[in-house]
Formats: sequence, structure tokens, C-alpha cells
Amino acid sequence: MIGMDTEAKLTHYKVKTEKTEKIGKAKEHRLSCAGKCPGYFRKTLLSIRRYGLFSTIQLINYKLIGFDAAREIAKQDLFTKEELNEQRSHVFPKKIRFSIIVPLYNTPERFLREMIDSVLAQTYSELELCMADGSDAEHSDVEKICAEYAKKDCRIRYMRLDKNYGISGNTNKCIEMVTGDYIALFDHDDLLHPAALYEVMNAVCEKNADFVYTDEVIFRDTPRDAFNPHFKPCFAPDTLCSNNYICHFTVFKRELLNETGLFEPLCDGSQDHDLVLRLTEKARKIVHIPEILYYWRAHANSVAENVGIKPYVTEAGVRAVKRRLERLGLEGEVTPVKEGMTIYRVRYKIIGQPKVSVVIPYCDGIRALKRCINSLYGRSSYENFEIIIVGNNSRSKNTSEYCDAIGREHDNIKIVSCDGELGFAALCNFGAKHCTGDHILFLNSNTEVIAPDWIQEMLMFSQRSDVGAVGAKLIYSDRTIRHAGIGIDQSGSLTYFFRGVDRGYIGYMGRLIYVQNVSAVSSACMMVRRDVWEKMNGFDESFAAELSGADLCMRIRKAGYLIVWTPFAELYDRSAWNRHKQKKERSEAETIRFKRRRETEIELGDPYFNPNFCRHKERFMFDTNVRRHSSR
Repeated sequence: MIGMDTEAKLTHYKVKTEKTEKIGKAKEHRLSCAGKCPGYFRKTLLSIRRYGLFSTIQLINYKLIGFDAAREIAKQDLFTKEELNEQRSHVFPKKIRFSIIVPLYNTPERFLREMIDSVLAQTYSELELCMADGSDAEHSDVEKICAEYAKKDCRIRYMRLDKNYGISGNTNKCIEMVTGDYIALFDHDDLLHPAALYEVMNAVCEKNADFVYTDEVIFRDTPRDAFNPHFKPCFAPDTLCSNNYICHFTVFKRELLNETGLFEPLCDGSQDHDLVLRLTEKARKIVHIPEILYYWRAHANSVAENVGIKPYVTEAGVRAVKRRLERLGLEGEVTPVKEGMTIYRVRYKIIGQPKVSVVIPYCDGIRALKRCINSLYGRSSYENFEIIIVGNNSRSKNTSEYCDAIGREHDNIKIVSCDGELGFAALCNFGAKHCTGDHILFLNSNTEVIAPDWIQEMLMFSQRSDVGAVGAKLIYSDRTIRHAGIGIDQSGSLTYFFRGVDRGYIGYMGRLIYVQNVSAVSSACMMVRRDVWEKMNGFDESFAAELSGADLCMRIRKAGYLIVWTPFAELYDRSAWNRHKQKKERSEAETIRFKRRRETEIELGDPYFNPNFCRHKERFMFDTNVRRHSSR
């Protein structure tokens, strides 16, 4: 990824250990890494304790595959030597200076020099590097190195601090030196791709962005040995509350910082998360560049290697999310999803006791319907709900008798029926007409409740005025995942995230264990607030179940609402795998019609699904064969 013309300035990128030089195959390299890092054994034991043996095996297998893919991606140059040279001579319509701020603290010489060299190698040269140094007396070489660079290049600004003010305090001192229009956050031991600022400048000029972030990758020795690429979604507020997926490389307009205030020392350890939450609340145009332009170094004392090195980081992250809730006037409890992880769970306070109308279409299948109803009454801890059972052409006497019996037994059940060969969408629309609740929850009769608080977990998001629909985590009978959110690619096809993986697997970057925004959720378990439902005029009955659900979600998003998927509302889906394999002819015809109907939104691309995931999309696997330019 590093351009050839920058090699003179980035000579340390070529440094290899003797062991690495002798290794020719990726598999051997993985084994050598495991041998050099006994910490992997501790991580494996910790993973088994947290997630179980089978899920840990899946996680290890995924990481091994991902390791090879990451190495292949790292070997590819985003730009040729000629393209990098063209970038250096390119004239933009605006003249903008970027102030890259770097708090220094006892930075090793090699890391410091490589960091500075990567800034000076930027193809967009209108920049300044502002470094505030809080190093102790034993690391006076930091000042000498910075002074050496400052003499050679006037774009380097350096301040020796009288003491160490902590990460937030030192960074705030950097900001005091800033004279640029945009501020970029950069760690003292990391590296930038030569085209990083050039690509950010494109986003600023072409899209009028005031907040920009890129994809990133973790490395240990050189960027060519990267091992954990993080391909991110576009801006997603609920995902950002769950974890700071934006992280690096973050660039924002200086005026935004004037609105939000400086770094908060109370959040030291997760100070970036706190600031990003505040900045994105105020930003007018947030742009994500889906290319790896930042290299995050992992070493013994870095969070990239092991968050357990700095346990206060998790507590600081909880504090950062709580501060966001306070600013937005929301009440809720914030806790880590897992011990020692910087992934958070927000339990929003449910205002009052709103009624939830559960709409369940059925046609015979008394065994499944009975199991579904029994689990609703026997396992659901939320009490203020009603059930609308929608029958369609049921011929079974037993089914009719069962419906009559439960109708007499429970005063919050309505049994309605309609004639004709109607699809799932039409039955849901019919059932919704009989609802009296503030929220409508569409539920497949093959589902069975697992988590007792599943209604609360969906309701806490559905009650928010910025949310239009909420989906749940659906599990097949064999304990593998059926639905964990739905993506929509530019061909109009649906991607069912993590379908078929073990229920306990945490997913790519933990995506199976935290609340996030997605493009669509399954109509097999979907909660929609009544006012949103009425505004959307219900499901489009011309589509089959899954496409009608995706179509509704796309209309909801177009109207300005968010779609939320939560892993904390869990239900079994007893449907057979082959039930969801529609006839090819019908599926293709409907997909074409779906794309024509939602052509504009589909062509823009799925904002929550990074375009780098082109192979085995459901598992978030990387495409190592396609070379893309984010700015093209």
C-alpha cells in the first residue's frame, strides 16, 4: 500500500526480523507469530471462558483466514507510483490546511521517526504537524528528534510541556498550536498512508465534509505485515454508542471543536470515543472513506495488542457513552457487553408502559403456532401486549379449536381471519388494522422466545423518535444464526449477516454482540412504531416476505429514520433451511422488480456494509482481488 516513491523517507518499513525473512508461506508466518507471542495462549483461554470452545474455534478459524486476506490486502498498492506523483501536483478548488495533532509521551525513537516520516510523505502537502511532548526527563531524546525535524521542515511544530498532563491534557496542548482549517487525530506510534490527506481533501472538496474517517489496519513491524483490517460502515449512531468503530483516521473541521469543546480528561483512555461522539452530534456532513489509510501499531503496551493492558479504558468508554445519553436527554444504563471489552450495551429506560401489538400470521401449522404462543406467555417478562392472530385459509379443525380456546383463555388475544391466497405481507397489513398498541411487532408463527426481556430490548429503541424499525437475533433449531441484520447490495440482492454461524460466535469485530444500525431487518421479527407504520402505509404486498420487509426498511430509512438490530432480543426460528430458498425464477423476478422500485437508494450502496466485503458477504470476508480507489 505504501507508494514506491516514499521508500526513502520510510526506510524502516523495509526492516524485517530474521525469522520473518526466512518464512515464505502465510501459514508458516501465522505459526511463527503464535510462537513469538505466548499471549495468544492466554487470549485463547480467555475466549473459551467468555464464549465457549466451539465459538472460540470459529473465531480462531476466521482470524486465520482473515490473517491471510489481510496480508494480501497489505501487499496491494492503493495507488501506483505515477498516481502518487499526480496527487502531489494536483490543484484542488480549495486551499485547506490540515493540522495533525500528536501528543507525545516517552515515544521510542524508531516509532517517532516513522510517524513523522509518514506525515512528511503525504502527497497533499498543505499541513502542519503539532506535537506536544509530555515525556519524562529520562526520554529527552524525544525533544532532540523533534527539534531535528523542525529545523528541516517548517511545517513541524513542537512544544515541550512542563509536565505530563495525561492523554487528554497533552492533546489539548497540541490543539493550542493549531493554525489549520481541519484537525486530524494521530497517535505517536502509528503511521499514515501517503495518500491519507489527499483522500480526505477529496472528501472535503467534493462532498463538503466537516468530519471524515477512514478504514484502518493493525500491524506489528511494518504495514506489509498487517494482520487485522477494520473495514467500517458509514456513520451509524447506535453502532458508535456500542463501540468506537470510527477510531482512526479521524479528521474534522476546526469549527466543530469550537462547538463541542476540547478533550475531556474524565474520559482518559477513551477520550477519542468521547470526542467523536460529541463531534458527530454536531457535524453537518460525515464522510467515510472505505480504504485503509491508517496503520495502527500493536506492541506490548498498546491497546491495539491487548485492551487488558489498560483496564481503565473500558470504564472510560462507559463514561463517554453515559455523557452522550445525558447530552441527548436520554435515560439509560451503560455497561460493557463482556468483561474487559470496549464494546458497550445501553439499556434505555422505557417511558411508561406502552402497549405492544404482536401480529402473528398463520395457516394451519398448529404445532408451531402453539409453541410460539406458549413462549410469548410463558417467557416474556413484558406484560402490556396484545396478540393478533391472523388466519388464512386454515382447513384444520384442530387449529380452529385451538384458536377458539386461547381466545377464551386470554383476554388480550384477537383472532381474525381473511380469505384468499394471501402472502405474509398482506396478512401482516390485515392484522395491523386490528392493532390498538403504540408499537406493532410482526412475528413469524415459527418463532419461539428465548430471552425473557426480548420485547423490552426492542421497545427501548422503537420508542426513540429517530428509530423507525427494530429487528432481533433469530436462531435456527441447530443453534446457528438465521438473521443478524440484512444488507442490500447494488444488485438488489439481500445479504443475511452471519447466517449459519454458531449462535455464540462474536462475529467480525464483535458485530454479533452489540446493537448496531443496519439497512434492513427481518420481517419475521420486526417492531415498528405505529406512527411510522401509518406513515409508510405498511408492507408492499407485491413482494414476498423478506423483500417486503427490506422494502419497508428502505422506505423507513429514506424518510429519515434509523433501523436498529439488537442481539439482546433472541428468538428461535424453527423454520427449515429450505423453506427460505425460493424458486429461482420467482426470486430473480422479484429482485429485479425490487431494484427498479428502490433503484436510487440501491445504487447509492448500503451505507452499513463496507464495499471491501465482496466475497462470502454473510461472513464479512474480504475481497483481495479488486483494486479500488475511494475517491474515484
